[in-house]
Amino acid sequence: MPNKPRSLLEIDFKPHGKVFPSPSDWRDQFIYFLLVDRFHNGEKDIPPYTPDITPIGRDDSEGEKWQGGTLKGITEKLDYIKGLGCTALWLSPIFKNRREMNTYHGYGIQNFLDIDPRFGTVRDLQKLVKEAHKRCMYIILDIVLNHTGDNWSYPGGYPYYYSDGKTFDFGFWRETDPSSGTQWPDDAVWPVEFQNHEWYRRKGEIRNWDAFPEARDGDFCSLKELDTSSREVLKALIDVYKYWIAVADIDGYRLDAVKHIEDSSIAIFCNAIREYTQKIGKKNFFLYGEIIGKDEFIDQYIGRNARIPETNERFPSLDAALDFPLWGVLEWVIKGFINPSELRSRYERFREIYSDHGQASQYFVTFLDNHDQIGRSPRGRFLHNNPIEKQVILAIGYLLTSMGIPCIYYGTEQGFDGGGDHDKYLRECMFGGRWGAFHTTGHHFFNTENLLYKQISQIAEIRRREPALRYGRQYFREISGNGMDFGYPVDGKCTFAYSRILDDTEILTAMNLDSNPRNDFVTVDYNLTPAGKQMINLLKPESTFPVQATGQRHAVRVELAPHEMAVLKLFVSS
Repeated sequence: MPNKPRSLLEIDFKPHGKVFPSPSDWRDQFIYFLLVDRFHNGEKDIPPYTPDITPIGRDDSEGEKWQGGTLKGITEKLDYIKGLGCTALWLSPIFKNRREMNTYHGYGIQNFLDIDPRFGTVRDLQKLVKEAHKRCMYIILDIVLNHTGDNWSYPGGYPYYYSDGKTFDFGFWRETDPSSGTQWPDDAVWPVEFQNHEWYRRKGEIRNWDAFPEARDGDFCSLKELDTSSREVLKALIDVYKYWIAVADIDGYRLDAVKHIEDSSIAIFCNAIREYTQKIGKKNFFLYGEIIGKDEFIDQYIGRNARIPETNERFPSLDAALDFPLWGVLEWVIKGFINPSELRSRYERFREIYSDHGQASQYFVTFLDNHDQIGRSPRGRFLHNNPIEKQVILAIGYLLTSMGIPCIYYGTEQGFDGGGDHDKYLRECMFGGRWGAFHTTGHHFFNTENLLYKQISQIAEIRRREPALRYGRQYFREISGNGMDFGYPVDGKCTFAYSRILDDTEILTAMNLDSNPRNDFVTVDYNLTPAGKQMINLLKPESTFPVQATGQRHAVRVELAPHEMAVLKLFVSS
């Protein structure tokens, strides 16, 4: 590797090696999201966790400290991740943060052109990417556009708060040794172009996160907001993230905090990255964003819906967004707390927003657990205060058999159940450390015999084999207890069913959301699934279900144990 660049003028956009091609369709992928600091530190002699271990009792202050996860540690666990059925890794930000800050999450960037030494080196990243590509896996980096770390202060050194859009004076760059002036690499911010205080909005910290333009222009807590409306700033950010594609052969970016940036700036950034990656041979580089809001709000950032104000021209923007509208209802449907009609009505809105609602599946990265739950009280993983582990299979099973690009948050496959009044409780260490899951320390959680891991892997393999589960249109199905009176479920304790249809193939997924056994008739497509034929349960191939004519419809009677799931397909004899 050449010397680490200190200026954008020193970087080279020519790929450093052979370019690994993009997947033809990201709906073919199953994403694994991990926090680098909390995943694996590479140690070989950490004992495994077993349920009979008595919790040692974590020091509560440890949750906000660096724990020691590394890029090398991730490389060593690629086979564990692939064994789960995941084909892409989304990594939390890996760029250099301030040395003296506890920003283990990586979102307080101090050098956009270097890896944080606590995570490893540029070579470690390159090796991780190469090893992933050998396994036909892809690497997605979490990137930040709207702010840097707390690299400078307002006058006086104390916090300033947003006040009617006022622009405050710049104070001083943070230095580890103020007597020596700004020094490379730990002072101020890098590359050097970012040491221009006019590149920052300087509006003070956000106080009202729901007010506009305060939520866009204010500082993200102590992290300093960049003026992304400036074409000079935006060009610098584009260059930074082109550089990492050239250096490490990255396959996609997840854009943090999109709603804190102008939609036109997001469109310009995405278009520039997309043109660069197409030029070098990555023809389907993946760009998706964190946009917390309703479908109508998210839609303005997706595809060709963004506009450039100066010309009113439509530009390609994000390829997809994290599916927060689904996250807001799926957990409660699976747990039986709300009527599945709320989930059904969400998908019906796709028909209003998208001319081809079947194609809407490419626009959303769906998820169950995540690392950041601002607005939820208490914050918690799906299993927090929930003893019914089987419901995790139903929830992840839904992601794997419904519309969207599924994503699993590390630890969900091991039953992690963290929760509390702070996001640290959602960010347990997979390798044990001082902040392990279930209030333990010093035990790892890479158990491939865990029932959750094995069953998620089984469903992921079915999804891999069945194109209808990746590309098909989705239809929720009416049910009946007697085979005559059909309707959508009227409460949460029910058989919940939906079909994915692609061309001449129907795949029916049925879930028992009840704690009691159920034996309901479920509607299937009249033309594609004829009466007299048999459907086979892909999860239990020995189980078959006859298709019956019941009045003017066809249906199958699906017997399910409590919290059991079935994935049915028409049986075709060889």
